[in-house]
Amino acid sequence: MQAFNHLDKGDTFQVDRGVGEASPDDYDALMLPGGVVNPDQLRMSPDAVEFVRAMFAAGKPVAAICHAPWTLVEADVVRGRTLTSWPSLQTDLRNAGATWVDEEVCTDHGLVTSRKPDDLPAFCAKMVEEFAEGRHPAQTSSAP
Repeated sequence: MQAFNHLDKGDTFQVDRGVGEASPDDYDALMLPGGVVNPDQLRMSPDAVEFVRAMFAAGKPVAAICHAPWTLVEADVVRGRTLTSWPSLQTDLRNAGATWVDEEVCTDHGLVTSRKPDDLPAFCAKMVEEFAEGRHPAQTSSAP
């Protein structure tokens, strides 16, 4: 897996299994990392989009920061929810049926979102709290 530092290539990492081989049943929660390049690639992966949908359908907590909500838009799981992101995504999120807010961290029934790297302390704290709570009955996909 190729990591990025903004638009510059960063470290590479060996993965245990690709998203197409992963079962949402094997995971308690999902964290979608930010940046621009990786979220843009991730939202174009049908396997990744379906994995996100399945996590929401199972009521499992999900966290997304910066541009990561692009994948949530693609999975059609933001309709009726309130969330935040990097400011340039607010139109995409509103067009997908979400309410966008400019806040350090936003939580909506197990969905934790933040805007940028400066928000990481609040994001991480809230993500750990939500992940520890586990399933949320209202954390369901709005997709058909």
